[in-house]
Amino acid sequence: MFSRAAVPGRVKTRLVPRLGEWRAARLHARLTRHALRIARAAACGPVELYDTSKQRGADLGERMYRALAGALRRHRGAIIIGADSPALPARNLLRAARWLAGGCDVVLVPAEDGGYALIGAKRASPLMFSGIAWGGSDVYETTVRKLVSLGYRWRSLERVWDVDRPEDLERLQWLRFASAVRPDVRR
Repeated sequence: MFSRAAVPGRVKTRLVPRLGEWRAARLHARLTRHALRIARAAACGPVELYDTSKQRGADLGERMYRALAGALRRHRGAIIIGADSPALPARNLLRAARWLAGGCDVVLVPAEDGGYALIGAKRASPLMFSGIAWGGSDVYETTVRKLVSLGYRWRSLERVWDVDRPEDLERLQWLRFASAVRPDVRR
């Protein structure tokens, strides 16, 4: 599970105008705990938190490649999820694990904003992650083109939403994140 350290002013910066630095960091910490619970509930294998201190690489792509390559030296397959996709259910992690065990090289879960919420692999190449404008609206599509050009067998699960922009906060209500997204009420 990839996540940044919940440092005020350094996480969920696009949400800071609405929430403030501290509440954005608190929300990020809650999203991280939620994602860890989902990963553990899936029971696909060991769950590791790759916080900022464990991630190595010049950009997100290199950090994900290094994490996958390291995990694939120890396991037949590996799945990376991020902290900002609270709508990603445990059953999708299970399905991704089954598809990897059944012949897929890579499994993706696209995100509504053009990125992806999950990438699972049983083999990984640095070419899968190079030359991508991380955070852009075509990350998923660019990754798919790279997988096709590499000749990888890949599948995609249904699209999910993530929490990056102020308008994404309304969706958190049903996940009991309400206290993290409502304005502070002080007397």
